[in-house]
Amino acid sequence: MYGMGTVFTFLTVLIVVTQLMSWLVLRLQLEDPQQTETALAKQKKLAAITAAVHQHQHRQQQ
Repeated sequence: MYGMGTVFTFLTVLIVVTQLMSWLVLRLQLEDPQQTETALAKQKKLAAITAAVHQHQHRQQQ
């Protein structure tokens, strides 16, 4: 029984630590303003490229 108790305790601690690390990473990832600005800049860049391609194709058809 001593061996099973040790395994159970180890697995319980492993689960708790893994969940804590997951929560911590998500919290730190959401609070990084530079990363948010980079994602916003990428979205704006993609929108500008899409609009330019659309405008170019529209002019070629006329």
